[in-house]
Amino acid sequence: MGSEDRAGRDGYWAARDVTINNYAAPAPASASSPGRIWGSVPARNRSFVGREELLAKVRDALLSGDSAVVQALHGMGGIGKTQLAIEYAHRFGAGYDLVWWINAEQANLIGEQFAALGDALGCAAPGTQLETVRRAVLNVLHERERWLLVIDNVERPADITSWLPGGSGHVLITSRANGWEEVAVPVEIDVFPRADSVALLLRRVPELTAAEADRVADAVGDLPLAAAQAAGYMAYTAIPPDEYVALLAARPAEILEFGRPSSYPRSLAAATQLTFDTMRAEDPAAASVAAICAFLAPEPVPVHWFPHAAGKLPGELAERASDPGAWRQVVARLTGSALVRVTGGAFVMHRLTQAVIRGHLASAEATASRDTATRLVAACRPGHTGLPATWPSWALLLPHVLALNPGGTNDEAVRDLAVSAVWYLYRRGDGRAAYDLAQQFYTRWRDQLGSDHQSVLAAAASLGAGLIAVGRYSEARRLHEDTLERRRRMLGEDHPDTLISASTLAVDLRMLGEYQAARELDEDTLGRRRRMLGEDHPETLTSASQLAIDLRRLGEYRAARELDEDTLVRRRRVLGEDHPDTHRSARNLAADLRALGEGQP
Repeated sequence: MGSEDRAGRDGYWAARDVTINNYAAPAPASASSPGRIWGSVPARNRSFVGREELLAKVRDALLSGDSAVVQALHGMGGIGKTQLAIEYAHRFGAGYDLVWWINAEQANLIGEQFAALGDALGCAAPGTQLETVRRAVLNVLHERERWLLVIDNVERPADITSWLPGGSGHVLITSRANGWEEVAVPVEIDVFPRADSVALLLRRVPELTAAEADRVADAVGDLPLAAAQAAGYMAYTAIPPDEYVALLAARPAEILEFGRPSSYPRSLAAATQLTFDTMRAEDPAAASVAAICAFLAPEPVPVHWFPHAAGKLPGELAERASDPGAWRQVVARLTGSALVRVTGGAFVMHRLTQAVIRGHLASAEATASRDTATRLVAACRPGHTGLPATWPSWALLLPHVLALNPGGTNDEAVRDLAVSAVWYLYRRGDGRAAYDLAQQFYTRWRDQLGSDHQSVLAAAASLGAGLIAVGRYSEARRLHEDTLERRRRMLGEDHPDTLISASTLAVDLRMLGEYQAARELDEDTLGRRRRMLGEDHPETLTSASQLAIDLRRLGEYRAARELDEDTLVRRRRVLGEDHPDTHRSARNLAADLRALGEGQP
């Protein structure tokens, strides 16, 4: 390990030690502490790292009293809710006279665990009827102070509402479900900050460098259980970190079965599969949504996409997405599942959850879910990429388009959508990213489909625009000349796609200083677009604007002015004052006026 890597490692631990020491508590109570009750609390996780701010937040809220004395730590499986509760109980246990742990995963066993608490408190003898136990325990706790009750892994709020004591004691609930507002202060637990993921990996696998730990943390998406499993797998097998990352990418569901720390009851894969199978049995439509999300990007999937595309969805899901009330029930089921988070009106699924679900589906079900995801995305296509009002929607759609692997798809609708996404990136100003995608699509589709296929020609047109964006005008010209010749031969002179190719070739010619050739091509394209599309069509106005630039470059300033004035008036009327093309026309007209010595318009 180099000195720089060791320094990075030491820096992580120094930061962790300062934080922990500043918020440390006395040693916890235990079953042997005189006069104190310590029941069923799991052993402390000696590899626990991080979460200092969250522990401090929970502690301060509980000490503040009022409604904050019941807190519900909720989040997806493997996020570390139980580990946080265990650490809280051990770290601050000395401040309580009673600390009791209830495992609520099986709701019908909660009563027996309260009976054990009643026996420890001396308020309910063994064998007492459970309703009597419940009343007796709640009465005692209501009258006492300095107690902590942890209720772990609650399936739904209704399972424990009748078991919650009042009074000034503290209750910590852990749950994958949402919807705790009526009975507790909800505290959503998110993935680790990167520094905490790295700290966990460095502690468990000492031979890692900080840079290697960072790569592994990125691969597991900072999910605490996944990071712990990665550490366990690497420590046990001595696999190099880069090899582990590659193996996780190739066989995620299989790899996530191994390395489970003893402090977790199930591996990440097993917990995710169990949750998904339970949902599939109880609410098949909700499970279908989860399976669809597994084939999209680990980015927000707007909830409204499903009702919008209801006609493209299968069976029961289509029926429920078409009914606002039934659809909200599906959303509520997903919200409480921890397979997805519902935030900002969108589903968000962690990429490892996606990988486990994809690997868990039978082949036919996986194919159906992937096909439905494709139809969903295609049905939610925003408007024309030239309209800025559509750009936020394109920004949401883009990662999901790319998740559908458009470079390797056989679906023409996905290819068409992918090319439109490239044009969105150009118009949004990200020419480099647009060029990279266009190059990828063009090369793969040409090799798969042949140079004359319409998807290949569409990709070629977008790639040519990318070559212009990065200043490679001669290459753009050659590509656009070839595309124009093919489109003229296959589609005819007046086809909209042919005219797009002609327009972009004129840009190449102008950039190369061939102004007269550009003028002749733009004049021909403008005439055809006026005849085919009308005087006010946005593409017609684009040709008019380009022709005016040619005229100005050739010194024909009055002709350029007349054309730019007419184009500006039309764009203001058709596109509005604030559209980028309207602004462009205003700038072009100002250039004409300056050339004529007439100043600003």
